[in-house]
Amino acid sequence: MKKLLSIILIMTMAMALTACQSGKSSSSNSGSSANDSEQSVDDLKSIKEKGKLVVGITDFEPMDYKDADNNWIGFDADMATAFAKELGVDVEFVEIDWDNKALELESGTIDCVWNGMTLTDEVMSAMSCSRAYCNNAQIVILPKDKVSDYPDVDSLKSLNFAVEAGSAGEQEATANGFTYTAVKDQASALMEVAAGTSDAAIIDSLMAAAMVGDGTGYPDLTYTFGLNSEEYGVGFRKGSNLTDELNAFFKKSYDDGTMKETADKYGVSAALAEQK
Repeated sequence: MKKLLSIILIMTMAMALTACQSGKSSSSNSGSSANDSEQSVDDLKSIKEKGKLVVGITDFEPMDYKDADNNWIGFDADMATAFAKELGVDVEFVEIDWDNKALELESGTIDCVWNGMTLTDEVMSAMSCSRAYCNNAQIVILPKDKVSDYPDVDSLKSLNFAVEAGSAGEQEATANGFTYTAVKDQASALMEVAAGTSDAAIIDSLMAAAMVGDGTGYPDLTYTFGLNSEEYGVGFRKGSNLTDELNAFFKKSYDDGTMKETADKYGVSAALAEQK
C-alpha cells in the first residue's frame, strides 16, 4: 500500500510537470480502434485459424515476467491469457526487441504488442491501439545516497542516464536534454545504475514500485522525479479488427471486476484507467 501511495503521488507530480514539456502525446481513453481511413484487416479470423494469439512482450515486472516455473505472469500476461481464452485460442508470449516492436507487428511475427506500452503519437501512428487501460509515468531512478545532490530536474542534466531503447523513457531523456545510453530493456537500465555504469535511469512508475526500494532486488535505489503522465494501451496491426474485440473485452472485464481482481494481484489497481 505504501508503494501504491507513492506511485499515486508521483503521478500527481508528473501531471504538473507535463504542462512544461513539449512534443508529448495526450491520448484519450478512446484509443485509435481501427480508424475509418485504415484498410480493415481480419486478424480475428487469422488467429482462430492458427489457434493462438502471439503476444509481443519484454521482461517488465509487474506487467510481464516469469515465475519460478518459467511461465509468463503479470497483469498484462494474465489479461492477455484471458483475452485469448475469450476468443477461443491459446496464447503465446514472444520476447521482442522493444525498439523494433512496430516492425515485429507489421511482419506478422506477433499479433499484438501488450507490454505496458505507452500510447505515444509515434505508437498510435504505427499501430491500431486499444483504449487506455492503465495510467503510468516516467520517473527518475537514483541511488539513495545521491538523492540529496539532485533537488530538481535541471540538476539532473549533468548525469548519464540509462534508458530502454525506443521507450517513453528515451523520449523523456531526449525532451529534457539528458545525456543517456540506450539499453535493451528497463531491467537493464536498473542494472546499469546498480552497477555504477550509469548515474541514473528513467523507467515506468509501475516497474519502479515492483523493483526499486526496500524489500526489492534494488534496495539501494529509489525513485524521485516524475517527468510526465501517460497511458498504456495494446497495439495491433493497422486496421485490425482485434482492436475492437479487445476494447469490448476490457469493458466487460472492468465491469465484472475481473480486471481489478487481476490488478490487485499484481499491485497495479491504483493505476487502472476507467473503461467506459
